[in-house]
Amino acid sequence: MFGAGKQHIRQRFDDQLLTTIERAKEEWDQAKQTEFAIADVDEEITAQTALARQKYLFLYREARLRHVKGHHIQPSVFDH
Repeated sequence: MFGAGKQHIRQRFDDQLLTTIERAKEEWDQAKQTEFAIADVDEEITAQTALARQKYLFLYREARLRHVKGHHIQPSVFDH
């Protein structure tokens, strides 16, 4: 009776976390593609790619701590 509201709230935030993770992964992939496509990569582009990677990894770790399961989260992220 009292736990039903907690589960609903947790599920809603877990779904939001998964959506944010997907968006962060897309941003990281885009940053990697940009860095690869540019012949003369400067420090700013490299820093943007590193920042996008760290954002994604942070959210990924948070999802693991919360035991969130998603269809799009790749377990091999740490190999990159």
